[in-house]
Parts: sequence; C-alpha cells; structure tokens
Amino acid sequence: MSKTTTQPRVDLDATRERLQRVALMHAAEQLDGLISEAVKEDCSPHRFLDKLLDVELSYREERRVRTCLHLSGLPSGQTLASFDFSFQPGVERSRIETLATCQWIRENRTLLIQGPLGVGKTHLATALGMKAVENGFGVMFYRLEELLAALRRDADLAPARLRSKKYLSTTLLIIDEVGFEPMTRQEASLFFRLVSYRYQRGSILITTNKGIRDWPEILAGDEVLATAILDRLLHNSHVLDIKGRSYRLRDLERMVAQQA
Repeated sequence: MSKTTTQPRVDLDATRERLQRVALMHAAEQLDGLISEAVKEDCSPHRFLDKLLDVELSYREERRVRTCLHLSGLPSGQTLASFDFSFQPGVERSRIETLATCQWIRENRTLLIQGPLGVGKTHLATALGMKAVENGFGVMFYRLEELLAALRRDADLAPARLRSKKYLSTTLLIIDEVGFEPMTRQEASLFFRLVSYRYQRGSILITTNKGIRDWPEILAGDEVLATAILDRLLHNSHVLDIKGRSYRLRDLERMVAQQA
C-alpha cells in the first residue's frame, strides 16, 4: 500500500485520538460517519465542525438526562405524552403545558395536586418532574412514607450536614401520596422543618387525596402547625384540583366487560 493511500487513515486516527484527549469521546466514535456525510453534502469546514460538536453535545445531554432520571427516583414511563387528557377533561392541557415550561420552578413556587384516588395525580407529578430534569433542574421523588423515614433518620443531624441532604438541596422536591396516613407529632414537626427550610429556596410538588381543610388531620391533628405549613406551601403557589373518574376503575371496568 502506497504512502498516498495510507495517509488519510493515519490523519483520521490522529484526529480521533485528539478528540479523545479532549474528552470528545462520542464525536471520536462518530468521526468516520460524519466525514462521509460531509463529503457527500460538500459541507464547509465550519458546518462540519458544528455537526461534530452537535453530535457530542446531544450525546452528553441524553446521558445527563438518563443519569438524573435514575438518581431522581421518578417512576418510569409516566410522561405528558402518555397522559389521557380526554379521559380527565377537568385537567386543562394548556395549564399543564404551561407548568411544563418549569417557570414555576425557576420562581421557587409550590405545586399542589389534589384529588381522589386514581385520577392521575402521580402521573402528572412524575411527568412534570421529567420535564424539570430535561430543563436542567435537580429533582428528587419521594412517597411520603419514604420521606418521613428519611426525616426521622436525620432528625438529630447538625444543620451543616442536614443541608446537604437531597430533600433539602434539590431544586424540585416531589412528595407523593400525602394524606393516606396521618403523621405523628414528631413527623409533623419534621415536615414543618422541611417546608420552612425550602420556603422560597426551592420548589415542592405535593400530591394529596385530601383537601386543604383536611390537612390538620394529616398533621397529627395540630391546627396551628397545619396553618403554619399551609401558609408557606400556598404562598405563591399553583393548585390543581382534579375531580374525575379513576383510571384504575376504568381499566377494571374494561376487564369486566371483556370477560362478560
């Protein structure tokens, strides 16, 4: 093989090695295909460089989203695209799409999604959490019992160590299934500490099957504590009150109809 025929491959290997040395690993892997496309399309050097960087940046963004979704604890598969707005006409699509822009998170506001069992509260909370991750925000998802267990475990931590906990430091904290079981007095006090710390520092999204009037019974029957918590949660907040049929009952009705 002549020097003329081997030189392009040598140059390409050297370019790939340089890309790897500056940590553009995905661009290095895709280099051959990108060069072939550039030759076919008669790309300018500037356009080729843009494509090379786009490939690397797109890969890094996809990897960031995958990693953040995994670390967030968000349930998988519950997206806005899969939410059945036609079955739940009380949920305004335009309002959900506005929330999906994440402006409320930038403003450290609270979102309260309340309604009976099975109407899609967790689905919407998860979908909005996914949108937050896609928009670059840190997200943590807890069911209330999981969060309360963490709060009890960390109850005696020094403030400096406590502030490093994800449920305090993350940009968006999602708390699912508030109201199914009443809190003890200790748990209610720890929950108040959490809400107070995050007030105007970070956003909270809560799903609950209880109306606002019923919150004292959730919080160990303490009306004063409930008022203090709600005062912080509802200030500068969004409230979605979903009144509709249960998705799970709909699915059960379909199964019964098929078996009849």
